[in-house]
Amino acid sequence: MALYAIGDLHLSLTADKSMEVFGPAWENYVERIEASLSRLTEEDVLVLAGDTSWGIDLAEAEADFLFLDRFPCKKYLIKGNHDYWWTTAAKLHRFFEQHDIHTMAMLHNNCFFYGDYAICGTRGWFWEEEQKPHNSKVLNREVGRLETSLKAAEGRPILCFLHYPPLYQGYRCPEILDVLKKYHVDLCCYGHLHGPAIRRRIEGTEDGTEFSLISADYLGFCPKKICD
Repeated sequence: MALYAIGDLHLSLTADKSMEVFGPAWENYVERIEASLSRLTEEDVLVLAGDTSWGIDLAEAEADFLFLDRFPCKKYLIKGNHDYWWTTAAKLHRFFEQHDIHTMAMLHNNCFFYGDYAICGTRGWFWEEEQKPHNSKVLNREVGRLETSLKAAEGRPILCFLHYPPLYQGYRCPEILDVLKKYHVDLCCYGHLHGPAIRRRIEGTEDGTEFSLISADYLGFCPKKICD
């Protein structure tokens, strides 16, 4: 039994948007994902930190979810910036029930418990969002969602998962970082960074929180083991 995490699978079994066009790092990535997830067991838990499927709606993402459901581990889903299929918890639960998918749940305005730990998370915020209208509104909403998730930890040690990095070389999101510090988050894993941007990642401990990049291409499509 162990807790694992990975982000940015970018599955596209129906949407026909294979990531292989982005170079050798993504060659045969679906097969590599399949090989790594096949090693997980029913007792394991896997956090998927956003950009799970390219599907523009649940119908187009169906094949990707059925692919993931083949692996028996429990999976917690976080929203990424390319998860256009993302919908309400009620609609996603109904979709899973209709398609006999029972290994997945949304990590959104909530938390889950794993042993002594609380698994918390949300999409987060990134500098790219500043180019869009109403950026303050979106930022405040994400900060609120993060705090709601962290409050639900009920004092347990917190493992936090974001899609967007709250910091990397040349960028910091103080609003997100302040909340992580306020709730004494032990570990914050994040995705979103690919290719040359990976070199700008920040890993290690700041203000008591350990930061770790878990985007799929960085991990070689093998989930990172967080703890037993």
